[in-house]
Amino acid sequence: MEKLRNVAQRFQLSGQFAEAHLCQSGHINDTYVVSCRVEDGSQVRYILQRINQNVFKNPEEVMANIQAVTAHLRRKIVENGGDPERETLNLIPTWEGAIYVVEDGEVWRAYKFIEGAQTYQVVQNPAHFYHAGKAFGRFQQLLRDFPAETLYETIPDFHNTPKRLENFRRAVEADRCGRLKEVQQEVEFVLSRAEDTKPVEEGIASGSIPVRVAHNDTKFDNILIDDATGEGICVLDLDTVMPGSYLYDFGDAIRFGASTAPEDEQDLRKVNFDIMLFQEFTQGYLSNGVDFMTPAELELLAFSARLITLECGMRFLEDHLNGDRYFRIHRPNHNLDRARTQFKLVADMEAQYDEMRRIVDAAVAEGRKLA
Repeated sequence: MEKLRNVAQRFQLSGQFAEAHLCQSGHINDTYVVSCRVEDGSQVRYILQRINQNVFKNPEEVMANIQAVTAHLRRKIVENGGDPERETLNLIPTWEGAIYVVEDGEVWRAYKFIEGAQTYQVVQNPAHFYHAGKAFGRFQQLLRDFPAETLYETIPDFHNTPKRLENFRRAVEADRCGRLKEVQQEVEFVLSRAEDTKPVEEGIASGSIPVRVAHNDTKFDNILIDDATGEGICVLDLDTVMPGSYLYDFGDAIRFGASTAPEDEQDLRKVNFDIMLFQEFTQGYLSNGVDFMTPAELELLAFSARLITLECGMRFLEDHLNGDRYFRIHRPNHNLDRARTQFKLVADMEAQYDEMRRIVDAAVAEGRKLA
């Protein structure tokens, strides 16, 4: 606790450090809720985070991206008459004016705590998923004029499915742990869809799909839901904000949020793609208009959910073949279980793809009425 106190006191926090509690939901960084007691006896809360330098090798680049993006968001929110204290993350500077501190070789940052809102690990209310889609769509609309090329690519080729497929093929050929014979069916599932890995990267190469400011981790639990209104008010976890594609962001949100089961469910009978949740998110995502996306992006919107789900399954299976060296596991075959849930979702999406396209087309038509 003394170390947390020392780190917290290096930031411009109001009042005196009172206590700190570790948040259990994060998987990468260590996140603490810090309470400070102010003069009238009440407490003000803040977020204090230790950046995982095993994942983010250049934390100064991560922080530079976050500072630039949140400053842009804040300006846009003010221009639109919104509340920048609740609708974007707000970094707290150090007493020297820096945006992070280094303490014993560890990198720390602080954010203002947004009261009266919370995150959810799973979609408990379909309306929440609609508002999550609306929040992610608004996030991307506000950043559409931000020069993506000025951001650092903190994790190169983070979403580049053809390159992920190359890595997967190498893992299959190496069979480092002798597990290939047990997963032939899953390997064939991936390899038979090799052509599906290409459309987005080909579109980026041709220029029909622009390089954008992408969030790259659009899970449902990265949207802060207002307690009073149920609306998505703020997009969280900006560590992977960098140049990319809106399509990967949309697809990843669907992959995670429109599944009927956890990512590592062992009983595949429980794993299904919920087309109604897909409709909720899509309608929310395009509810403020469609002019922030190109025709090529809109054409691939439904497909992007299949693509990113296949990519994630491929990565889980690759890690299983390599001996579980990247994704943390808690039981034997944990990554294999994760891969199988993703492939089940891909198969479900393929079976319902026509309906997915119809839903997107209808949402686009409604969005165009707002132009």
